Amino acid sequence: MYVSLAPEGKSVSVHPTAIVAEGAVVPASCTVGPFCTIGPNVVLGDECVLVSHVVLDGHTTMGRGNRFFPFSNVGIEPQDLKYKGEPTRCELGDNNTIRECVTISRGTVGGAGVTKIGSNCLIMAYTHIGHDSQVGNGCILANGTTLAGHVHVEDGVFLGGATVVHQHTRIGRLAISRGGTRLGKDVPPFFMATDTNLVAGINRIGLRRAGFSHDLRRAIQAAFDLLYRSDLNVTQALNEIEQKFRQPEIAHLIAFIRSTKRGICKGERTGRSVDED
Repeated sequence: MYVSLAPEGKSVSVHPTAIVAEGAVVPASCTVGPFCTIGPNVVLGDECVLVSHVVLDGHTTMGRGNRFFPFSNVGIEPQDLKYKGEPTRCELGDNNTIRECVTISRGTVGGAGVTKIGSNCLIMAYTHIGHDSQVGNGCILANGTTLAGHVHVEDGVFLGGATVVHQHTRIGRLAISRGGTRLGKDVPPFFMATDTNLVAGINRIGLRRAGFSHDLRRAIQAAFDLLYRSDLNVTQALNEIEQKFRQPEIAHLIAFIRSTKRGICKGERTGRSVDED
């Protein structure tokens, strides 16, 4: 049995070729375009738009204002041979744009049990977000980006097209990757990944756009220099950074690196010094 009414009984804009399973929650303010399929455990927020040929499946919940473009698949069964149909989840916040052919898998029992996307993210065409991954707020994942399972992406991250991220890898706040980058080590917050497990500097343009002051950018650059351009090892460099800088952003950078389990990306020996910003 299929329905095309909101739970409150109001008319919903559902195309005649769309299939909305009984039990799905589709507010009257939503638009469901041609050939879309919404599963029985899906809960949409207000003003969501499914353009056409969208599949929403599993125990998937979301906030308001999300837009899904053709052939995107969200909340689908994880690509994990250990998955046996458990009622794991997929959660999205508000105002995300999910472009063509994006795939977002729901979680697994062996992971966090939930795949989570924050708010105000742009997930470009052909991106894959694997099971149990966590993507923060305001992130941009460019075309063809691939996140394996259990990847954690903090707020404000920009991943260039065709970036490939190994499972359990973390990408720190306001980090950026060059297109085609392959990552199996953690990328510290505010840094720029440019090649396989390499960082080449700080995300200077991204930090300016985020409103970071000149002095704060200089502090982050100085921290980068101590980590990658001094003769100190990582432990010594972090201790030195901790003594020199008291900004919350620097404290976050230190805590992120100290909590790494996979290790952090190595540094290239090129780039500008702190005095040039």
